[in-house]
Amino acid sequence: MLMRRLVVIVLAILLCEAVGFVGSIFTVKSVNTWYATLQKPSFSPPNWIFAPVWAVLYALMGIASALILFRGWNLSSVRTALILFLVQLVFNAAWSAIFFGLRAPGPAFFELIALWILVFVTLWCFVRISIPAGVLLVPYLLWTTFAAVLNYSIWRIN
Repeated sequence: MLMRRLVVIVLAILLCEAVGFVGSIFTVKSVNTWYATLQKPSFSPPNWIFAPVWAVLYALMGIASALILFRGWNLSSVRTALILFLVQLVFNAAWSAIFFGLRAPGPAFFELIALWILVFVTLWCFVRISIPAGVLLVPYLLWTTFAAVLNYSIWRIN
């Protein structure tokens, strides 16, 4: 039983990290070219910080989703929460495609607002099923909030 749970956790983490990898395909092409030319607000962190932060966030997201799955796929609340989780993962990857791939901070900001709402609703659903799973998503919601402020600022000053 423990080994099965560990396998599920590892697979869930790998799924989330894979989403991050998809997003990074768009980011890598633009971060040292187009993004480097943009004006950024004073609170913009150095570029090197983003990869480790996202790696940790994706790991926490994977663990959280596994904790929800452990409650039982037969529960409609679990199915709803995990479907929301998968939808927000798609929006997560889409943001990188829009911001870095299309080089479109304005549309990326509005997509990020939709992502923030999805993360918030997912967190709320997770907390109702498993408080620890919901708590594991709090750093992601906070980082998404920061990302929205940063995205908006970059959009407005450029």
